[in-house]
Amino acid sequence: MGPRGQNDEQDGQTARTTGDGLPQPPSTPHPETAGTRPGHDESKDPREHATGYGSEGAREHTTADESEGAREHQTGDESEGAREHTTADESEGAREHETGDGGEPAAGEGDMPGGEPAAEEGGGAGGEPAAEEGDRAGGDERVAAVRRVGAVGRRRRAAQLAVGAALLAVAMTGGAIALGADRGPASQPVAAGAVDPGVLGGANLDASITALQAHLRSQPKDAGGWATLGLAYVEQARTKGDPARYPQAEQALRRSLSLAPDNDQALAGRAALAAARHDFSNALTFADAALRRNPYSERALSSRIDALVELGRYADASRAAKTADARRPGVPVFTRYAYVHELAGDVTTARRVLEQALAAATSPGDTAYVAAQLGQLAWNQGDHKTALAYYARALAADDGYLPALEGRARARAAGGDRAAAIKDMEAVVARAPLPGPLVELGELYEARGAAGDRARARRQYALVDAWTALARANGVDADLDTALAAADHGDRPAALRAARAEWARRHTVHTADALAWALHVNGHDEEALPYARRATATGYRNAAFRYHRGVIELATGHRAAGRASLASALRLNPGFSPLGAARAREALEGSA
Repeated sequence: MGPRGQNDEQDGQTARTTGDGLPQPPSTPHPETAGTRPGHDESKDPREHATGYGSEGAREHTTADESEGAREHQTGDESEGAREHTTADESEGAREHETGDGGEPAAGEGDMPGGEPAAEEGGGAGGEPAAEEGDRAGGDERVAAVRRVGAVGRRRRAAQLAVGAALLAVAMTGGAIALGADRGPASQPVAAGAVDPGVLGGANLDASITALQAHLRSQPKDAGGWATLGLAYVEQARTKGDPARYPQAEQALRRSLSLAPDNDQALAGRAALAAARHDFSNALTFADAALRRNPYSERALSSRIDALVELGRYADASRAAKTADARRPGVPVFTRYAYVHELAGDVTTARRVLEQALAAATSPGDTAYVAAQLGQLAWNQGDHKTALAYYARALAADDGYLPALEGRARARAAGGDRAAAIKDMEAVVARAPLPGPLVELGELYEARGAAGDRARARRQYALVDAWTALARANGVDADLDTALAAADHGDRPAALRAARAEWARRHTVHTADALAWALHVNGHDEEALPYARRATATGYRNAAFRYHRGVIELATGHRAAGRASLASALRLNPGFSPLGAARAREALEGSA
């Protein structure tokens, strides 16, 4: 995982596999190559899907002739499917668009994708599909409630926006817009690497989208511009928790492909969009198609790893990470490489890779992203002090980086500072009311137990239903989110239906755990036990999984095993959940 793909004298040995089939630790990345990759696209963070920000697991089989670093191939079993994300109003200064023939976005004046998301009552803006009444799970009032929550606290810094718009204008056109230089053909794709990581992943995103829209009004046949706009919408949906951006992203990416069929930038964008919607089978299909056109597409290589992980194909994901590291080493690949190791229980290698990636990070966006990953890794091991230090580093680089703020809230709660934890989590859900943070905030209120806290908690749990309705209306498969939230705080039969549906699509450690727990809360403990064991079978060190397994083992009469699992969960991370940790202790004491 260093800058391999050059020669061995410069960048060390190519990735080797250990006896477990996983890549060996990477070499230290070259500072001139690391941190210069495209920034935080939706598929970048391999931990976010369960909470609304990234990813999970993998199985058997991969791509390409790695000795050549040549083209990827598509195997016969790699055409599958799925979803992701939330709500809000955003894209300051952005315009709505109308659709052209076949639902493609028109490129005339005033017709640009952007502006307010297309999920308002009475139909979607700019020709986007509105959430239909049957999809609104609780009606417009709850969807509106999520929007109101998401609108709180959003303020833009004018200087940063102006810089972001200028950066993207220069990157998109080689200076043509900003500096008046001549351009090549309007349909020539823009290289993905031309976009600064801070533009698509930071506070400048809204202004960057506005600049892209302005550019495409004057250059409507710029296929690369449409592809970049589509990816920007995917990123905007993630950072703002707004799934209504996904139809806009899809239209922009389709427009790019209509102008330049099979261009790898748009195909990679379709892969990222499919992953964002949890359509991991199609994410894999699009990533493979992009890699056939450009075997070195970082975005496609990254999306391919994500799709394999989320489909439960962990051995394939390991090989895909090795391939990506050899071809396009950089922060996006390094973090995925680390996560594949973490899923296998190899925390030491995961930590070393992430530390190397952090040392190589050159932009604030990359620093925040990798530091937050290290914080999450430390948190999973119960090292709350180290987790807080990494979250502080992430927030020093980007004080609005939500995964770091969310992680800091959890670490503060585990350390006993519940007031600060609630304040942090309230700030998170004000900007991105996603299921994970909403449930966490509700549980923090329940754990505090002050006057009115039970009602406050219920409001957070109800908002998950509104998010689910809006997500599904915009093509996101929200079954895993539904199962996780509803099993403890909602409609238990609905949780089981959602968990079964998700398991039918993909077999990951996360879906196994969700199905096991949904079965348990519905009284099907004997059926739940094999799934609970499967969730912990890879060696992935997750205290919540061990807690669920322990409770199910006790319920099925496996007293010694149940006590061992519960004790293991509490040793690993004694503050893993505001409510779950206390219940684990009660179950352990009650089984003595």
